[in-house]
Amino acid sequence: MKKKISLILFTFITLILLITNLSLASYSTVTMTVVEEPVCTIELGENSKFEKRLIEKNLNNKEVTLQLQVTNNEISSKPTGEIMLVLDNSDSMLNATTSGEIRKDLVFESAQALVSNLLEDNTQLQIGIVSFSSNTDQSQEGKIEDANVVSSLSNSATELNNAISNIEANGPRTNLQAGLLLASQQFSEENNNKYMIVLTDGVPNLAIDSIRPYYSDTTITQTKEQLQSLEDDGIQIITMLTGIDDESYTPSGVDKNFGQIIEEIFGTSENPTAGNFYYITDDEIETTITEDIYNDLLPIDKTLTNIVIKDYFPEEIIDNFDFAYVSDANIGEISAEVDTSDNSITWTIPQLASGQTATVQYTLKLKEDFDSSIVGKILDTNEKVDITYNDFDGAEQSKTSDVTPKLRLTEPPVELPKAGTTLLIGFGVLAIGLLIFSFIKLKTLNNKMKY
Repeated sequence: MKKKISLILFTFITLILLITNLSLASYSTVTMTVVEEPVCTIELGENSKFEKRLIEKNLNNKEVTLQLQVTNNEISSKPTGEIMLVLDNSDSMLNATTSGEIRKDLVFESAQALVSNLLEDNTQLQIGIVSFSSNTDQSQEGKIEDANVVSSLSNSATELNNAISNIEANGPRTNLQAGLLLASQQFSEENNNKYMIVLTDGVPNLAIDSIRPYYSDTTITQTKEQLQSLEDDGIQIITMLTGIDDESYTPSGVDKNFGQIIEEIFGTSENPTAGNFYYITDDEIETTITEDIYNDLLPIDKTLTNIVIKDYFPEEIIDNFDFAYVSDANIGEISAEVDTSDNSITWTIPQLASGQTATVQYTLKLKEDFDSSIVGKILDTNEKVDITYNDFDGAEQSKTSDVTPKLRLTEPPVELPKAGTTLLIGFGVLAIGLLIFSFIKLKTLNNKMKY
């Protein structure tokens, strides 16, 4: 009896080994080819897009690499309309900064760079310049004449920058209201965008018809109301204040220190009286003027936001290929592994600014224990890609594509030598015969034992 059972076990083991050897041979001989490699492209704007493409083929290793990429190639729009630069030319602008440079040089040179950048290839923009301080004749201060028109509206960067270079810093005090009022009078009657950029290093200490005491509540109120009035008229105000070394200083004749006066007139950076308010140190002048204020003037934000990309895989790919990332996504977060509930990975990108490109890559490698039924089929590497995002106007958009690279596995016919073929067939027949013979003998034995 034991011999019969052993014989049956031997036969089963032989068959298992035979099947295993055939399976391993199938993986070692199967070849993988790329049938199609189209680029899946989804337009996200005039110059922005999502692309999914096959970027590398290691067919000997039965592996391909795919790349998902989102590119924001939008060009930031230039501002249109009119800008008035309102420049402080009080004598405090001649003070040296902590770096040893003259403050006037830092402010005026940055203003010139701003003018050049704004007018570069932008004929739709006009810029004018007004300076303000106070009359050198103390008896004449406190009037609109404390400000001067340096340049009327122009689109010539050369003329405007030459005009800035010729401004002298010789006013003893700071009548910002006069500068604001005179600048507002230089705008045209055309219904277009109007901006006013104020660059100053002083706390306003007088206003029109408000002279002494300097820094009085009347000066504070009039200057603040002038800022608010301009904003009410549709003028976009951008103010930069620098050069304040001691906020706790209280001028004679008043009971408010510099910090309190500044906040009453301009508000704070977080809650400004009008428009945008930059309250900075001297070492921030260049960056604030050439970058922050420049960006404030761009009328359209070219940033894509809330981008969600879902990449779905067919069941045959999930079952027969190993998935692995080549590297982490350079922007945003992506699923650590495939979500088996819907066979997808999800990539979220909170925002993608103009000029940025987000990329992630992954590999698909054939498993050794793949299902042989996929041999000969054309396999889609992806089922589809769904994308949702907020466009440049903030509106939510949804797009999808099922374009995908395609693979095929083939098993070339194996020509065995005749002797080898005969031996393999004979071995198979022998194994099956032994199995049948053992089963019959076991059955007969069992019947005899019953009697």
